[in-house]
Amino acid sequence: MAGFDVGAARAQRLETLGRSWSFSIDGDTFTLPTELTRKTARALRELDDNDVDGLLRVLLGDAQYARFDRHDITMQDIAAIMEAYGKETGLGLGEG
Repeated sequence: MAGFDVGAARAQRLETLGRSWSFSIDGDTFTLPTELTRKTARALRELDDNDVDGLLRVLLGDAQYARFDRHDITMQDIAAIMEAYGKETGLGLGEG
């Protein structure tokens, strides 16, 4: 019986999805990971359920978050970004 090769499975997923998913606001492009590391998942678990800024800071990283924070964006915009991100990557974040 052949074993499961994690690296090969990951490579296949990344070939399908790419390493990052992007969105733009007023011509400014941001990227989010298509896969979450255990460290990132742990950081997300430690956030309060309503900590939208914390969620974005963890996913975007400090440098991108600083650029993102300069935009006047609504909660509905963020919900739409998270919904599209979830549909395209299979990651369900900011739900419920």
